Amino acid sequence: MTYGRLAEVYDAFAYDFDREAWTDTYVSLLAQNAADIKEICDCGCGTGALTIPLAQRGYRVIGADLSGDMLRMASDKARRAGVLIPFIRQDMCALKLTHPVDAVMCACDGVNYLTRPAQVLAFFKSAFAALKPGGALAFDVSSPGKLRRMGEDRLFAEEGADMSYIWFTRFDEKARLACMELSFFVKQPGGAYEKFHESHVQRAWERVELLALMRESGFQNVSARGDDDGSERVYFSAGKPNA
Repeated sequence: MTYGRLAEVYDAFAYDFDREAWTDTYVSLLAQNAADIKEICDCGCGTGALTIPLAQRGYRVIGADLSGDMLRMASDKARRAGVLIPFIRQDMCALKLTHPVDAVMCACDGVNYLTRPAQVLAFFKSAFAALKPGGALAFDVSSPGKLRRMGEDRLFAEEGADMSYIWFTRFDEKARLACMELSFFVKQPGGAYEKFHESHVQRAWERVELLALMRESGFQNVSARGDDDGSERVYFSAGKPNA
């Protein structure tokens, strides 16, 4: 998923989560499998919601994303925050860093956007290759229960001072895919509103599937926090064996 014009409005509607608390969660997840983390690759970094707080805490961070628009916004935000972060345009399923890092992470549904097992396996294998021996992987997914509930509620809408959106979700139980249609209305100079549309598809991955694929990729000490039905989000962590 590359995101189109959503990059323009992403931060305006992503205000309802505590970035510092979420950063704490990832620091804790990564520490389960790596004792001394200095450098982290944040895959699917988007506009830098966690990349920048991690850099502000003293970590060396690489931000990777497939969307050039997201990366431009992340770079601008990092500059304003006074932190130096290299942002690279790469597919997380084919991650190729210039040197191995201590940790790889992917927050906020990045793995949900990988809709086929082969894609998830490719991400895990490329993350494994990008890690130093003894390094750590952490990521999260929206749970199957959450995506099903979104399909039941179907319609979401929010109105802001300068932009609004309508969000319709359909859940395909057989394919376990949440198909999301988003329409945005953005106020332009002069008062008129411009409409643009995006379609997103996420896979409802079950814990057992992802844990098995992590093991197949070579990871050890694989674990998950949260459950498939009751939790909104499930967090995963794993380690790369020492050489």
